[in-house]
Amino acid sequence: MSRTEPLSGGIEQPVVQQITMTDISASLRAGVCDFRRAPQFGLFFSAVYVVGGFVMLWVGAGHVSWTLATSLGFPLFAPFAAAGLYEVSRRMETKEPLEWRGVLGIVWNERTRQLPWLGAIIVIYFLFWTFLAHMIFALFMGLSTMTNVSQSLDVFFTLNGLMMIGVELGVGAVLAFLLFSLTVVSLPLVLDREVDFVTAMLTSMKVVRANLAVMLVWASLIAVLSLLALLPWFLGLMVVLPVLGHATWHLYRRALA
Repeated sequence: MSRTEPLSGGIEQPVVQQITMTDISASLRAGVCDFRRAPQFGLFFSAVYVVGGFVMLWVGAGHVSWTLATSLGFPLFAPFAAAGLYEVSRRMETKEPLEWRGVLGIVWNERTRQLPWLGAIIVIYFLFWTFLAHMIFALFMGLSTMTNVSQSLDVFFTLNGLMMIGVELGVGAVLAFLLFSLTVVSLPLVLDREVDFVTAMLTSMKVVRANLAVMLVWASLIAVLSLLALLPWFLGLMVVLPVLGHATWHLYRRALA
């Protein structure tokens, strides 16, 4: 089942389609296939995330202000790396030549289109979550005598500490899924079609709303695989991220007619 709604100027929104767990498994298989066909592109774009993680650890080690400063710039650049993976999958789909100049040229051209706006939304979202997380910490732990978290871990095992962790995880999960809902389709959509970022985000939300159970599974799968990939010093991301990036493109193609 699908639906379409007219936009101003007679342009129609992309048609939202129903997807199933079969679409997720098929998209993952296609993502693995794309990565195996052109591993050089996947390794290159995933290296952006891995190097970015090391830079944030190195620059911000022991300094919260530096960690925040380096983290702010990362969400602006990360969508362009994702766009590179989407472009590779798109070219494989349309049987266009896979050339570095062509792929990187598309990514470079995105700087003047809608992708930077989505990056800015992610940064604003990150700032809001940072503020909210600090507020939750202050509400639960503000009266605790703790000068250095690394030397006062026992405070987290108190009743207030456990309640704070539970609230942080609950609120964080809700906000993470909301950001996922805003971007899971909008990022590949602005690369693929001439739509503004607001329309892209609204379309992404409609896809998630129409396929809530399936998209919850997809979001959970992304979270679990990404977390496991972080364990060996971010190196697992070199494989997991390109596979998920290519798979996201194929799931997007199944979610919109």
